[in-house]
Amino acid sequence: MSHPVRTTRRAHLLAIAAAATSALLPGVSQAQKKYDPGASDTEIKIGHTIPYSGPASAYGAQGKAIAAWFQKVNDEGGVNGRKLKLISMDDAYNPAKTVEAVRKLVEQDEVLFIGGALGTPQNAAIQKYLNAKKVPQLFVSSGASRWNDPKNFPYTMGIVPSYHTEGSIYAEHILKNKPGAKIAVLFQNDDFGKDYLKGFLDGLGDKAKTMVVGQQSYEVTDPTVDSQLVSLKATGADTFFNITTPKFAAQAIRKLPELGWKPVHYLASVSGAVSSTLKPAGLENSIGIITCTYLRDPADLEQANTPEVAAFTAWMKKYNPGADPTDMLYVSGQVIAQAMVEVLKKAGDNLTRENIMKVAASLDTALPMQYPGVNLKTSADDFAPVERMRPQRFNGTRYETFGPVMGR
Repeated sequence: MSHPVRTTRRAHLLAIAAAATSALLPGVSQAQKKYDPGASDTEIKIGHTIPYSGPASAYGAQGKAIAAWFQKVNDEGGVNGRKLKLISMDDAYNPAKTVEAVRKLVEQDEVLFIGGALGTPQNAAIQKYLNAKKVPQLFVSSGASRWNDPKNFPYTMGIVPSYHTEGSIYAEHILKNKPGAKIAVLFQNDDFGKDYLKGFLDGLGDKAKTMVVGQQSYEVTDPTVDSQLVSLKATGADTFFNITTPKFAAQAIRKLPELGWKPVHYLASVSGAVSSTLKPAGLENSIGIITCTYLRDPADLEQANTPEVAAFTAWMKKYNPGADPTDMLYVSGQVIAQAMVEVLKKAGDNLTRENIMKVAASLDTALPMQYPGVNLKTSADDFAPVERMRPQRFNGTRYETFGPVMGR
């Protein structure tokens, strides 16, 4: 015969004993949870800077994409039950404003890390500060080689292919397809421009001395690059490497036909977006431009019917209504946001800044909108997640990829 009352009483006593044991050992149930500022049981705070205004405001689309992806993640329950809180600040592409914004994000808002901040001089201005504070400067939206220096800057990691890598890919392409080219180069006079230029010259090797017939630099504060283009045309160059940010890229693309100069035109991928660079420049002026991509282009017919692009387009329609889904800055923003989410998922309940970097330094994954054959791969001594790209050429309406994926 059973005794339900006695059984219930025994269970009750066991529960009391378990509670007492737990009380004597505080932290047993919480042992696996570790938090630094910006993380809790319910929320993860992430800081971010980008130019929503100023000469590089076109890049603001990338910040909007990061915010929109986080909103989707939050709508679906967050990351391991925690909602993501993005605090995104406008630095107007001014390094001094970046410093001011990041100090506020770290010291007042107490974010867990700075993620996806854009710009080479901007991130260079905060790199030492963040590393001294041991605050991750994660997935920097800049291809400068300096983000891959884990020995000296263990809290800094890039995400886009390095400008040096991309520059060397253009050089390799020219050597294969136009070995007798006479090349003119326009570059932004800062780490961004110089890194691309160095990769390009290194890629050409000894032939750089004879093939590069002209170089002109410009400052980000310059009103136009017209005078530089006039000088470059005068060199007789038949090939042009355009290392500029979107505003100046559009100016250059528009100016070339005005000058009657028709070189083979290579454009740094950071300014390759159709909506923010080529449309303002005039699509008819942009025909034939060659750039590189590590991302799927929603406007590329080769990619248009893939499930990855279909999912991206649906997300854009819901979370960025009215925005141009072919703007590659939204694609890059989504990939950066997904990379951050991937790290947070893998970090689990150990949301310390040290563990965030440890997880980020052991990635091997392909994100949906990365081009087939390209993935995120890192190690403790290699903080360059993406080192492969594929050439693409603009046909007047959209880009068409051609040739193999290049890089290492």
